[in-house]
Amino acid sequence: MAGFFNALSACMVLLMLMSVGYFMGVRGWMTSAEKKFVSKFIVNIAVPCNCIVGLLNNLDREGIVRAAGMMAAGVVSVILTVLVSAAAATLLRLPRERWGVFVAMAGFSNTLFIGIPVCTQLFGQVSMPYIMLYYIGHTTLMQSIGMMLLERAGAKAGQKSSLVQFLKDVFLKPPILSVIFSIVLLALGLKLPGILMRFADYISGSVSPLALIYCGFIVYEVGLKNLRFARGLPTMLMIRLVLAPVIGMACCTLMRMEGLALQVFVVEGALPVVSQVTVAAGAYGADEKYAATGACLSILCSFITIPILMLVLG
Repeated sequence: MAGFFNALSACMVLLMLMSVGYFMGVRGWMTSAEKKFVSKFIVNIAVPCNCIVGLLNNLDREGIVRAAGMMAAGVVSVILTVLVSAAAATLLRLPRERWGVFVAMAGFSNTLFIGIPVCTQLFGQVSMPYIMLYYIGHTTLMQSIGMMLLERAGAKAGQKSSLVQFLKDVFLKPPILSVIFSIVLLALGLKLPGILMRFADYISGSVSPLALIYCGFIVYEVGLKNLRFARGLPTMLMIRLVLAPVIGMACCTLMRMEGLALQVFVVEGALPVVSQVTVAAGAYGADEKYAATGACLSILCSFITIPILMLVLG
């Protein structure tokens, strides 16, 4: 029960932080311009610093060897969840503009804006290496399979990307570059100067509050009164918040993962819809409102399912 109450307390803190973003939206202190700035700061500066601090402080050479198997477990679990989501979307007979959006929402989780705050609240900074290992495999699939699904759901003709462009989109992202940089340092047995580590530590402390303020503002943008369980959304929430962690636990168990690594991977798989789905749906001309509504509902519902999940994990 201790894990349940710890998760419940952590979720209350996260909801309070999200309420700050909602309140700032209500008061007009935060607009789409500030939202864009916060997003860019988190992804391009704060998260890379968080990755460097988390990996260099909590991982060693031996941990790198085990990382490949862990990443494989995460990748397989995401692929299986996407396949289940595609089958569900077909059975629901969703229209074209919602089919790919549904599969992307159900198949991919918010590993950064929600994942880092949730896991660090539940497990501490020691969870950062496992968060980033999951993030690498998850992002690779989101940028390929996820974007293809959203492009096909849209009315606008998407620009076909080459293999080179795909690799740039995935591996030139600042968070992934910081992971690669940190792993190289660990493999070579090198360390960053203390002054740089302290700088990165200060910046990394801004990730959780800013990410949750960002999510709170998104809820404000959509509007609580506009949240409706449109066709397919209850099923999407069941897959995203209930079935996905079950699949993740099965894959991790088969790969003989245990302890903190297993817990982090299962929680990462049980998180709300990745925020990129809403952005890409609008860009490609898919059902953006459907995506935004599903994303907001998943954020709110996850604060009920995560404490229950922690009770199951013990």
